[in-house]
Amino acid sequence: MKNKSYIGMAFVILVFGILVIPKIVERIKNNDVVKGDRLNSIGDTSTAKADLLTIGPAPKFSLTNQDNKTISNETYKGKVYVVEFFFSTCPTICPIMNRNMKFVQESFASNTNFGIASITINPENDTPEILKKHAEDIGAKGMNWNFLTGDKESIFGIANKGFNLYVGENKKVNGGFEHSGLFALIDKEGNIRSRKDDFGNPIIYYDGLKEEGVKQLKQDITKLLAE
Repeated sequence: MKNKSYIGMAFVILVFGILVIPKIVERIKNNDVVKGDRLNSIGDTSTAKADLLTIGPAPKFSLTNQDNKTISNETYKGKVYVVEFFFSTCPTICPIMNRNMKFVQESFASNTNFGIASITINPENDTPEILKKHAEDIGAKGMNWNFLTGDKESIFGIANKGFNLYVGENKKVNGGFEHSGLFALIDKEGNIRSRKDDFGNPIIYYDGLKEEGVKQLKQDITKLLAE
């Protein structure tokens, strides 16, 4: 009985080899080993957008720029743009942010599909006139770089609730206001986008104070402009 079982098993293995092995060999030759298999259906994001994650829609806003023109999120529709929160009298991180944002702008100065929205968190001081002088003082150029002011409560809502980027007033700190040094990257469809970190987690926002963060931002702007 045992011999018959061994013969039966050998027959099954022989049939399997004749029918299946040639197909496996052919797939290996064609570099098609897992194509269409269940493994490939997990996280298959082989699209133009697969490289950058979509965090969610950017908040709507309507503010006034340095030329007294109304600028909204609709102004940037069809464009890739970067958002920062700052104030012109900031004695700490804002000069670094503005300088690095200028580096970003210079890299895409000739591209009309790129823009920047620098939103003040001290609108009581930063009138359009003040912001215009500030833009001139730091050498900010480009028709799509807007320095924006408006209602303080609205701006704080855009930052804290819309982008989840903390801004606040604190008389105890140097300059009277607190905020992060992060830049938000928005795609042509109005979505916040970001790359992943080394552990596969979304960074969400880009470090506007460090050279590496600015480098990553410029790389990802290029990717979004190509979409």
